[in-house]
Amino acid sequence: MLLTTFIKSILYFTLSMISTQNINLDNKIIPENIKKEVIEAISYYPELYDTAIEFKFKNNIKKSTMQAQPRFASFFKSKENREYVILISRNIQIEGEVFTIDDIPSDVIIGWIGHELGHVMDYRNRTNVGMLIFGVKYLFSSAHIKEVERAADTYAVAHGMGDYILKTKNFILENANLSEKYKERIRRLYISPEEVMELINKNKVEEEIEIVEKEG
Repeated sequence: MLLTTFIKSILYFTLSMISTQNINLDNKIIPENIKKEVIEAISYYPELYDTAIEFKFKNNIKKSTMQAQPRFASFFKSKENREYVILISRNIQIEGEVFTIDDIPSDVIIGWIGHELGHVMDYRNRTNVGMLIFGVKYLFSSAHIKEVERAADTYAVAHGMGDYILKTKNFILENANLSEKYKERIRRLYISPEEVMELINKNKVEEEIEIVEKEG
């Protein structure tokens, strides 16, 4: 029993070292209680190595669980040097249900963070003027909300986070305490689990083709 525990500890330490090798933690600010989940999620985004991101708890985020946005102080820097903050609600209220971050399974948190990092990937490609237009459209256009939320999911799946995104969606869509009205809003604005599976399978096929081409 002691040997098994020791081996597990060694494996966990080794995997942790491997997962952080390609992550620049010098420009990331991460709360200790979600550090494992953040490191796991961000390990799928090597492009964000040089991107400064702060993960920050907030008591309440209107209509959101998490929210990625450029840091205001860096907004007028070049898009390459822009910094970001991902706000995380301490108490997640969905209709009458209230969750704390500790109530949510680790894989679901990873999926949520992966989705927000998908937003960061999207923002990195936008100019400052483009970000201003983006913000205005997000406030007033449900079609635009659908477009950018689906884009964030697509970025996450394309980076190999499909399984986590599925778990996050199922956490909401299979929750018996949430109304069909709320679930329908999620289905309308976000990629469906079926579409996620299609993207996962498409990515696998593309990866297999790349392997065959390299071997050829």
